[in-house]
Amino acid sequence: MQTSQEHHSSSSLHGLYHQPLQEIDPYCVQHFQIIENNVCPDTGSQGTTVSFQPYPEQPQFFTLDSSPATVGYIDYNSPSATSFLSNRSPFSPQVSQSCLSDQHHSPDNTYGSPASGSSVADNGNEFKHKLREIEISLLGSESGIVDSCHYCPNSGIHKPTFVSGCDWNQLVQMDPSLDLRKGLIYCADAISRDDMTTAVDWMELLGKQVSVSGEPIQRLGAYMLEGLRARLERSGSSIYKALKCVEPTSSVEPTSSELKSYMTILYQICPYWQFAYKSSNAVIEEVMANEPRIHIIDFQIAQGTQWEHLIYSLARRPGGPPSVRITGVDDSQSFHARGGGLDIVKQRLTKYAESCRVPFEFHNAAMSGCEVVRENLNIHPGEALAVNFPYVLHHMPDESVSTQNHRDRLLRLVKSLSPKVVTIVEQESNTNTSPFFARFLETLDYYTAMFESIDVARPRNDKQRISAEQHCVARDIVNMIACENAERVERHELLGKWIRRLSMAGFTLYPLSTSVTNIVNNLLKQQFHENYRLEKRDGALYLSWLERNMATSSAWRC
Repeated sequence: MQTSQEHHSSSSLHGLYHQPLQEIDPYCVQHFQIIENNVCPDTGSQGTTVSFQPYPEQPQFFTLDSSPATVGYIDYNSPSATSFLSNRSPFSPQVSQSCLSDQHHSPDNTYGSPASGSSVADNGNEFKHKLREIEISLLGSESGIVDSCHYCPNSGIHKPTFVSGCDWNQLVQMDPSLDLRKGLIYCADAISRDDMTTAVDWMELLGKQVSVSGEPIQRLGAYMLEGLRARLERSGSSIYKALKCVEPTSSVEPTSSELKSYMTILYQICPYWQFAYKSSNAVIEEVMANEPRIHIIDFQIAQGTQWEHLIYSLARRPGGPPSVRITGVDDSQSFHARGGGLDIVKQRLTKYAESCRVPFEFHNAAMSGCEVVRENLNIHPGEALAVNFPYVLHHMPDESVSTQNHRDRLLRLVKSLSPKVVTIVEQESNTNTSPFFARFLETLDYYTAMFESIDVARPRNDKQRISAEQHCVARDIVNMIACENAERVERHELLGKWIRRLSMAGFTLYPLSTSVTNIVNNLLKQQFHENYRLEKRDGALYLSWLERNMATSSAWRC
């Protein structure tokens, strides 16, 4: 949802075919082309170009091929595994923060493992030569529970015998219930079983069924399929590196203003970030009702938009507003999304606070949340402290990734500050420690609901929606499917797991009042589709699309 605010993903997809070239938008996608007979650096084997063709009756357009090419199972623990990561939250138009899992890192290896080597795809200059623009625009439940055969026990899915060279209609005859969703599952299953021949056959067929301007499953399928290709070809991290967008390096990468517009679109048509802002602000204002001096530490400051709303409310406090100080934690990736550093946020909020006559200060902490120590937070005695974690904790590596366990270390650090309240909003999804196939099923289920929720807000051929999905959602999906270990930064956990983590760190749930629930309910009723639901249970607010839980908002105290 950085709103998934700001991740810039010029996502490259094999499935973007059925679009007329004359209607292409210059900032839509980049395509990654496989280099013929490229030598895989860690195995010495010859790479194989995997060609995915469009419908024969359509004009022949270029297709996207992930790079580098190697048809074989990926050993993510091999010394030459790439280690670039980009951490942006799926539904946020804002950029998330990079974390360092150890001290052996470089600018291109954010997590950096001392055992990690380099490959051709890791070389930024080399990789740029493999990029080529093809189509510049287009119109055009816990599924993690699986049985030992890698299928959902209650799904009723029976995989048809795949005959190499058959077409989609032949497969449908073998399994009349076959649809794109099942096809994606069969393809992922083949990869999980190291059956790469079958996986490549499935990819060729599925590539003809997906479309970024189609139904929700077709659009999601394009990105899921790209994630499967990237996993098979071990190019997930290379794609992330090429799409890092700290600064635009080619005409097809979005400028700051364009990227900001993509985020704004998602912010307006989906409630995920407004849900985070409204619920957290309501809790903070309630807890700080009688405090004359307030200090807020925001671990995902982004544009700072959230705090304008709070400043406006505090200005109307009976007896006069309190003094407000905000510490914004940030990293270099947000620089491009804003078109500059945290000084932009400082100037914006300072000017707004002056217009509301609220005493205000801003403290700059331009670093990853993983790097933050107490000295960076500028704590002053006598201030009432609130800490805000909007869709950011899941980017912090935990004990399954790093012995430093930044996720729990950061919670313990915050506990040592004795805040009056901590607000946390996270995706309600289970992808952190799930093995590949279970994670694929969960991702497919979760993002099916998200793409359906986006579908009701904009026409399917809306170019702005297409760009917003590609730049703000797609690459998170690729990261969850294609990457492992430190390369995978999208690591969501369910509320139950967050409750255990925060309880172990010494926090207790702060009971949300009826007024907090009403504020969010009013937001949904006034601005968003009736299929969005809000429920208060387990001490938290659940935002759902129909029956699928999408996000939770909770508050905590020492």
